[in-house]
Amino acid sequence: MATEPGSPAPLAGVRVLDLTNVLAGPFACHQLAHLGAEVIKVEAVGRGDLARNLGADAELSARGMGISFLAQNAGKKSLTLNLKDARGKEALKRLVARADVLVENFRPGVMDRLGLGYAALRAENAGLIYCAISGFGQDGPWADRPAYDQIVQGASGVMSITGDADSAPLRVGYPLADTVGGLTAAMMIAAALNAPRRGAFIDVSMMEAVLATMGWVVSNYLVGGVEPRPNGNENPTSAPSGTFRCADGLINIAANKDEQWLALARHLGRADLIDRPDYATREDRKTNRLRLRAELETVLVTRPARDWARELNGLGVPAGAVLSVPETLAHPQVAGRDFLARFDDAPGVGRAIDLVRIGAMIDGSRPSVTSPPPVLGADTAAILGDLGYGADEIETLRAEGVI
Repeated sequence: MATEPGSPAPLAGVRVLDLTNVLAGPFACHQLAHLGAEVIKVEAVGRGDLARNLGADAELSARGMGISFLAQNAGKKSLTLNLKDARGKEALKRLVARADVLVENFRPGVMDRLGLGYAALRAENAGLIYCAISGFGQDGPWADRPAYDQIVQGASGVMSITGDADSAPLRVGYPLADTVGGLTAAMMIAAALNAPRRGAFIDVSMMEAVLATMGWVVSNYLVGGVEPRPNGNENPTSAPSGTFRCADGLINIAANKDEQWLALARHLGRADLIDRPDYATREDRKTNRLRLRAELETVLVTRPARDWARELNGLGVPAGAVLSVPETLAHPQVAGRDFLARFDDAPGVGRAIDLVRIGAMIDGSRPSVTSPPPVLGADTAAILGDLGYGADEIETLRAEGVI
């Protein structure tokens, strides 16, 4: 049933406690915030999320508003708590009693050692959805290993199939494992919120989350016995399907169907290739893909990539120029779909900032947060006051480093 205009966001009324740092956890909670959840970011006193000091702008990092933090913390509230202090633990437990979800990405066992593990917090709220994100899961021989994105990319096999024979193993150019782990966590939390009976412990392994997205690659090995290898910009399932040189750069062409191959060859004026035995079938073209690419590039290099892309797409042959990130963000396909949010006066930043929104629409509109990323501890007093702490008590907690 379609959502009525002005109706609540999908997760309106859901309270999420975000105890996470850097990327996987903050990204997961950011998706929930876009969908309408109230997300309270619980940060360490005096330093906060490590991402506050990371990013390409050194001045913002020094202010505790690093670009890495800005990227996935808009729409959240910030509460600082010292969870090693008994009074900090008590404040968190009061919050848990009123929350629906708690997300953490400490190493397995850290929350238990603090006396704030799932069993302890479930005693405060039997319906709590507790999501633990870690590199390798809560048990197993690697459970205690520290795991940043690049470590997981290497351990999962992603690096072994990225690049070509000369460059692999190669890291994917953005934090793939963190992001996929965060999306997996957000999906599992949303599912648990929809369960007939609330309350669950969710164990997200970033490595397993990545492996789950490698379905074709993993299945080719498990079912077909074919060990995955790096293929560079070539699509191993078909040909001609990959990246080709044009007059001004590169173009991706995916002529995966026979009719697309025929249309491509004819449009390039290379119908002579159609009848050659080396290119007669899909398997023939795959076997001889490098020679075929060279033949097609003799024509493709005569004109710009975007011209070819426009014409080939008109013929039903999937194609697209290889763009830079700035080119993509400026393109009407992105700029015209309300994908970027502008915050004109972001606290602690001192200038307007543009941030990406969630990558989907619901009934023609894009769910989105409305407030900028918070400065460290911006909402501490208000949240504690809502929990029943008096002004004098809050001031004492602040003076003694509990908040």
